[in-house]
Amino acid sequence: MKTETAYKKVASHEAHKGTFDTCLLLYSGGLDTSVMLKWIQEEYECDVIALTINIGQTADNLDQIREKALMLGAKDAFVVDARDDFALLCAEAVKANADYQGGYALGCPLGRVMISRVAVQVAAELNCQVIAHGCTGKGNDQVRFEGYITTLNPELKIIAPVREWAMGREEELAYARENGIPVEQTGASPYSYDENMWANTGEGGEIENPACIPPLENILKWCNTPQQAPDTEELVRIGFEQGVPVSINGIPMPLASLICELNKKGGTHGTGYVHLIEDRVVGLKVRGVYENPAAHLLIQAHKNLEQLVSTREENELKGFLDQKWAYLCYGAKYFEPVMDNIRAFMDEKNRKVTGEVTLRLYKGNCETVALTSPNSLFDENLATFNTSADFNQNASAGFIELWNLPQKTAYKMKQARNRAVHSA
Repeated sequence: MKTETAYKKVASHEAHKGTFDTCLLLYSGGLDTSVMLKWIQEEYECDVIALTINIGQTADNLDQIREKALMLGAKDAFVVDARDDFALLCAEAVKANADYQGGYALGCPLGRVMISRVAVQVAAELNCQVIAHGCTGKGNDQVRFEGYITTLNPELKIIAPVREWAMGREEELAYARENGIPVEQTGASPYSYDENMWANTGEGGEIENPACIPPLENILKWCNTPQQAPDTEELVRIGFEQGVPVSINGIPMPLASLICELNKKGGTHGTGYVHLIEDRVVGLKVRGVYENPAAHLLIQAHKNLEQLVSTREENELKGFLDQKWAYLCYGAKYFEPVMDNIRAFMDEKNRKVTGEVTLRLYKGNCETVALTSPNSLFDENLATFNTSADFNQNASAGFIELWNLPQKTAYKMKQARNRAVHSA
């Protein structure tokens, strides 16, 4: 396929035609990767091995995706189950109260970390030196995949067909029709999704233009709208051990299963989806609709429990580091050395984040209504408004005098300066 403006390869990690005979393709089975599986064979005159990684996506039949890859001419196709390993990344996100720019729990950035790790491992096992991804030249994922893959193995090379051919959605759909490639997207349903157990990201169509109101009833895959949600509330009790969620309503669960169960509960009640205008790594502003109900519930519960067992100074510093972790994770810097330093602080602080948090779910709302912890800093004898011998109220007046001294002194000086200005 010819492009109006020829793409020029300038980075040292970009692979060139004729330098390899087999390419490992990160294959989701969607529009982009299905089109490129065919396109790579034609354009690069090489064999393609398809790699699909299971990180908890529910909409896909992974066996069918593998068969589709083989039908489109893949030399071989593999499906790797990485759900348990990915759940550990989600636990790190909980410890970090993951939130990028107001409600995005970073499902896609975390997924790219996991996929990159597995891809590098599989490439080594297959003695493959080239990996292809399906990211556009305007997105964040190209930065994540290429940065992570070449960090984990600097010898690997990359090809990015979508960036090279510069096709838009309509051109891709036309190419798919011409080449007999079955895809889910149509002109009537233009939405594109990226899903794993931590989040489902919707883009395209009315979502792209901030002036349009996205028809959520046609877009949401996991969540009811508040209007569709049940008319009765549900209380959900989540147990934590050292910052990691371990149970729902007193029933212990493996982490991956726990996340999937909370996705169902949160989604039923219409909680945990957000319209977000985000700042991409490459400098663009875009809008997406993000569904992350389990993440929303877990992070809210964790953050409140963390507040209960930590001092104000601890929580203040943690809030700053949470934001830094989120920006680095979003910005393709997961393996940046400073992340190890941040994780060390978070792991240490979360050692005492043990207890249970009760959430009330009702028509799009999620409220933290009760918390218990053996490490709680709440002392009923000190905090009660009733008479208590444990709190010495006689000390309050002296404390107030000293606490207020800087403010009182500064205000006095300000008044003196104002009088001097007016008298002059």
